[in-house]
Parts: sequence; C-alpha cells; structure tokens
Amino acid sequence: MLWIKAFHIIFVVTWFAGLFYLPRLFVYHAMTEDQAGIDRFKVMERKLYRSIMTPSAALAAVFGVWLVALAWDAYANAAWLWVKVVLALALYGYHGYCGRLVRLFADDENARSHRFYRWLNEAPAVLLVAMAILAVVKPF
Repeated sequence: MLWIKAFHIIFVVTWFAGLFYLPRLFVYHAMTEDQAGIDRFKVMERKLYRSIMTPSAALAAVFGVWLVALAWDAYANAAWLWVKVVLALALYGYHGYCGRLVRLFADDENARSHRFYRWLNEAPAVLLVAMAILAVVKPF
C-alpha cells in the first residue's frame, strides 16, 4: 500500500506543477504581441497539457482510487475523504477548463486579459491547501 501511496503523491505533485505553470503561461501568452512568441506559447501550452498534466492527472486518479479500494472499510465512512474527493473533482473540472483555454489560445480566440489568468492561477493553490489539510489532519 505504501508504494501505491508514493505513486499517488508523485503524480499529484507532477499534476499540480502543471496546474500552477499552465495559467502562468496563459498570463504571458495574453500579454504577448509578437507572432513568434505567440507560436512558442501555443507549443508550450499544448505540450504541458497533453504530455505532462493529463497523464499525471489520470495516474493520480488511478492510484488514489486504488488506495481507497484497498482500505475501503476504513475510508467508507470518513467524511474528510469524501470532501477531498469533491475537491478533487473540482480540480479535474479546473483541469478540463484549462484544456479549453489551451484550445482557445491555439485558435487565437482568447478574449481574456492577463489579469484574469493571474486570478485563475490561484485556484489550484486554494484547493491544494484544503486537500492537504484534509488528507493529513483528517479534521472530521
């Protein structure tokens, strides 16, 4: 079970690295005016989302579900876990929204300012804090 937990943590960390970095790329992309820079950001965003974030998100889910399945009797009535699951689902929604934004930028259809993306960049940090507290402290 410790190996499964270790891999869950590894893929969550990798996924969060992308969740923190991709909106930062959006900030810079929204501020960029030269075509070479715009094209460079399109490639970086696509590769980060498809090659790193999405596989990491999928593997984090696989190992997380595996962990719960292995200790179902202990976790079935743990309210903290179900709140964490809801927050994780919100994070997957955020991930999907970021994918939509990657497509909008790729099609040169971004309609938002860099300020919007600066605020958007804060969402995963809030979720990370809440989820870490739930997983470690288990407040209820």
